[in-house]
Amino acid sequence: MLSVQLFVTCLIDSFYPQVGEAVVNVFHRLGVDVDFPQDQTCCGQPNFNAGLREEAKPIAQHTIRVFEAVQGDVVIPSGSCAHTLRHNYAELFADDPIWLPRAQALAARTFEFTEYLVDKLGVTDVGACWDGPLTYHASCHLNRGISVDRQPRALLANVRGAEIRPLPEEYDCCGFGGIFSVEHPELSAEFLKRKIGNLESTQSPTLVVADTGCLMHIAGGLHRQQKTQRVVHIAEVLNNQ
Repeated sequence: MLSVQLFVTCLIDSFYPQVGEAVVNVFHRLGVDVDFPQDQTCCGQPNFNAGLREEAKPIAQHTIRVFEAVQGDVVIPSGSCAHTLRHNYAELFADDPIWLPRAQALAARTFEFTEYLVDKLGVTDVGACWDGPLTYHASCHLNRGISVDRQPRALLANVRGAEIRPLPEEYDCCGFGGIFSVEHPELSAEFLKRKIGNLESTQSPTLVVADTGCLMHIAGGLHRQQKTQRVVHIAEVLNNQ
């Protein structure tokens, strides 16, 4: 049986465990076994994005060691964390002849969740269904960082019962941007306001994302504004039958 290693991410582990469970369920339906290295921690993205490169290095080294000890592709249900392993680690260790090849080896076997389903497994229909409209937000790291855009759309197009409605300005940032929302809260709030306005214009009750940073940020804004729309991770949609 094909087996993958799940890198679950901090936000999913701490706040959205149902997303991790949905990922496992989808893989199991497709006949793919899922392992979970217990020693995994944060990938180091917050440190890296803050410019704390020396502080990010030991976190990256730990992650590399953890996944070097196991076999199989590494699947991450988050575009931003996948981008960190695929690109940021190589930047961290660009001048390190020992750690650079190890970082590159991990990058070569690292995939975002929808990317793995479509590009590695050749699957665009997982037998999911959804009753009602959905609209999709293309997160920045997923689309611009690792060029994953058609894959989630192809999967959503095959969800039975779902009406996919286009989101205006769908490629615009939601305002989370990792530590951007902390360093520039006023700008972040304006981006979020515009994103919620665009969501409302679709009259879709549900927004689908593929990155839990966007999920947390947009859902928080909807809650504070007492809106009725909800935000779900694409794995939750694909797990629905």
